[in-house]
Amino acid sequence: MAKLEEYKRKRRFDRTPEPSGESEPVTGKVQDKPSPAGKPAAAGRRTRLPKPKLQLEVRSAAEHGNTFVVQKHRATRLHYDFRLAIDGTLKSWAVPKGPSQSHADKRLAVHVEDHPLEYGGFEGKIPEGSYGAGTVMVWDRGTFQVEGNLDALKQLEKGEIKFSLNGEKLRGSFVLVKLKQSEKGNEWLMIKHKDAAQGRRRRFLLEHRRTRRFRPYGTNHRRD
Repeated sequence: MAKLEEYKRKRRFDRTPEPSGESEPVTGKVQDKPSPAGKPAAAGRRTRLPKPKLQLEVRSAAEHGNTFVVQKHRATRLHYDFRLAIDGTLKSWAVPKGPSQSHADKRLAVHVEDHPLEYGGFEGKIPEGSYGAGTVMVWDRGTFQVEGNLDALKQLEKGEIKFSLNGEKLRGSFVLVKLKQSEKGNEWLMIKHKDAAQGRRRRFLLEHRRTRRFRPYGTNHRRD
């Protein structure tokens, strides 16, 4: 797949446990069904075989749908890889500080090569000497919905994509905006919109702090 050329060029799949993105071939050969034991087909008479069940290839895009994943990647520098399943691949950004649930934070997100959809479930250790060497673990996952009148690809081409996330940790409306004055041309900002999801998160944190402040006497004191 042309969209994964850069991904494959950077990796040696005989060394790394990362998925190669190669689709399994479709089984198209149909085997003849033998006649029942002891009952050979009569000469000159055609035996009608049952219609074979075709083994069709499962389309990965249909499997994964509008999914997103965030993977914590302890490489040379710790960062978080944010990925959206769009047009048959995972569109990917490396976020050094990780996505934020606060609208006040504008997180740098470096656009990197597309990854295969199967990468969304990858966890493991990429060996030393390999591209991206280090440990990878899934930090968050869920589904996303594109916002606005344009589809995801057209928004990406324009350099701004708006979407809402429904994950285990990340929820609510976000936007990825490409920096116009980026030296490398691959720097974006990931920004959380101010919405109800952020309000619920803030109320949760305030309630958590309040309950900690009024713990029963003695629970905050160290024993000698």
